[in-house]
Amino acid sequence: MADTAAQHPFTLERLVRDVADVLYLDTDDVSADENLLEQGLDSIRLMTLVEKWRAEGARIAFVDLAERPTLTEWAALLAPAGVPRAGA
Repeated sequence: MADTAAQHPFTLERLVRDVADVLYLDTDDVSADENLLEQGLDSIRLMTLVEKWRAEGARIAFVDLAERPTLTEWAALLAPAGVPRAGA
């Protein structure tokens, strides 16, 4: 059986943990479908996430995430080629 975390490191669960970390929240306090900018995610923290994820191989731009500020949308954007995306 293949390790899906190794194939797709940017799972929704991972994104929740990373966002909770930069917002100093518990993971239970981060909603996957709420606007993260309205939850307190500012441009500096967003750029911190972008740089961290790029260092781990993500091909993502700041503007991509800023224009779609929910974790559900981010998970779809960060899904590797061949993984079905929401709305596809």
